[in-house]
Amino acid sequence: MEKAVVSKTRRTWPLTDKIRIVEASFVSGASVSVIARANDVNANQVFLWRRQFRKGLLRPATAESSLLPVRIARNATTVPTRRQPDVPANGSILIELASARLRIEGSIDRATLLTVLEVFHS
Repeated sequence: MEKAVVSKTRRTWPLTDKIRIVEASFVSGASVSVIARANDVNANQVFLWRRQFRKGLLRPATAESSLLPVRIARNATTVPTRRQPDVPANGSILIELASARLRIEGSIDRATLLTVLEVFHS
């Protein structure tokens, strides 16, 4: 683990540490304030990094792949990954951004899902 660089007015955190702290804060049941204290970071700073992470701004410039935050709705139904071609699957994808909401309903196949993830990840 690299050390944070301290200047006269502010501390600069290595990107790898920011990502590690943010990913720990997304774990189910995790407390941002507890994680922040354990890493000697202000909780407000962790919340800022989380927003940056969700927008895709907190990743290495050379990253070939990265994780997208995903939340499963409580009323979501499980769709099997393998199904018979003659059995239609109903479902929906809801993507909420700061300024837009996109909902895709009906049969969602692998190609559709990959296209949506690719467009919203870039």
